[in-house]
Amino acid sequence: MSEKRSVSTMMATRRQSNDEQMRWYQGSFDRLEKGLNGGSKSALHALRRTAFEHFKETGFPTTRDEEWRFTNVASIAKINFEPALEPSAPTADELDVHRWSFDGMKTNRLVFVNGHYMSKLSSIHALPGGVRLGSLAAALRSDTVLVEQHITRYARFDTNPFTALSTAFIQDGAFIFVPDNTILAEPVQLLFYATDGNDPFVVHPRNLIVTGRNCRLSIVETYVGHKGNSYMTNVVTEMVAGENTVVEHDKFQTESLQSFHIGSTHIQMHRNSVLTSNSIALGGSIVRNTIVAVLAGEGAECTLNGLSLTTGRQLIANHTTIDHASGNCASRELYKAILDGKSHGVFNGKIYVRKDAQKTDAKQTNKTLLLSDEATIDTKPQLEIFADDVKCTHGATVGQLDEEQVFYLRSRGIGETDARDLLTFAFASDIIAKVHVAPLRAQLESLLHGYLHHGRVTREA
Repeated sequence: MSEKRSVSTMMATRRQSNDEQMRWYQGSFDRLEKGLNGGSKSALHALRRTAFEHFKETGFPTTRDEEWRFTNVASIAKINFEPALEPSAPTADELDVHRWSFDGMKTNRLVFVNGHYMSKLSSIHALPGGVRLGSLAAALRSDTVLVEQHITRYARFDTNPFTALSTAFIQDGAFIFVPDNTILAEPVQLLFYATDGNDPFVVHPRNLIVTGRNCRLSIVETYVGHKGNSYMTNVVTEMVAGENTVVEHDKFQTESLQSFHIGSTHIQMHRNSVLTSNSIALGGSIVRNTIVAVLAGEGAECTLNGLSLTTGRQLIANHTTIDHASGNCASRELYKAILDGKSHGVFNGKIYVRKDAQKTDAKQTNKTLLLSDEATIDTKPQLEIFADDVKCTHGATVGQLDEEQVFYLRSRGIGETDARDLLTFAFASDIIAKVHVAPLRAQLESLLHGYLHHGRVTREA
């Protein structure tokens, strides 16, 4: 009888906690509505309300949900994050923007501070005719029809509670539109910076990137923040690659180790489009990156690469889905993780091949290097094939440094510490080498060396 009472009490406490949590978010949503003025009557705000009601019904995911079985977000759910509804105005020196800029390149750069566009910190050069490059908040006013044609169409809020929360609090983010037959020779950098806050806060950047036919575009998403900050970045990026278009996409995340990062990227690919996306994750206490690529037109080619570096008690989870919705398409996927300390990595990669997607060619690989006996990885590569004329493979490997290779390097006069660092760097370098923007590659190589040094100091302390 006492055991039943205990379970009942626990469930009642959980319901009370959830009710209090939803009241907190309801208050935040009410404050957002009050600041919208005439925007509260727009079609987008009707969508906000629907998404918020969905979030209130579902709440945050738990490990009882199959998609979140290895990603416990209880520490996120228990914090009352204050939404950053109003922009702040720090200087470039305060943010150290130059550290994350690309020297020697004429790069178009959009800077966002706590989710809001900062025109004074941004740098936009002369653009080809018809190209739109700026903030989503401005585009919602000037290009309403174009934005509403695509926004939330690819990232459905009913499939992910964090996407529902993002949709409910849509305010700003990057907006890029590239018309037919347009090539942007230099990359576009989207720099998202989280500043100091007295209380835990949350930002919900929403990015929309749309290209027409016969285009070429290179994008770098960079997420950084002040050390010691407790905040959550909940970002959703929707991307459309038009027919015969080439898109190169790099996402680099090195936020505070006291922060949380939930990122979702949804990509719609049309006929003969080519997309390469590289995801590099270093920072954050709990990080979950989701990428969904739909190959909706014949001849589309998709490449997804990823690298995670963790230490301490970090959790970095990568969830990818490549949906072969049309025939004669190809996809390649390589995700690697280097785990140290008591950190935890997750990889869940899915490849769907639909019934009519004949002549599909897909390959998926996941490799994990464990630098500590206490680090753990949950890896789950998946294939779901409903066509019969396909060539699909997948696999996963988990291991530690090869002691024979360490011995070989030591026999050539290299110290044991340097030998282990050299082999670890080599494990990661083939992912970093795939990054398209040379200055970003140099940044990543420098940060990787720093990561190895930090991990070595931690182990030796």
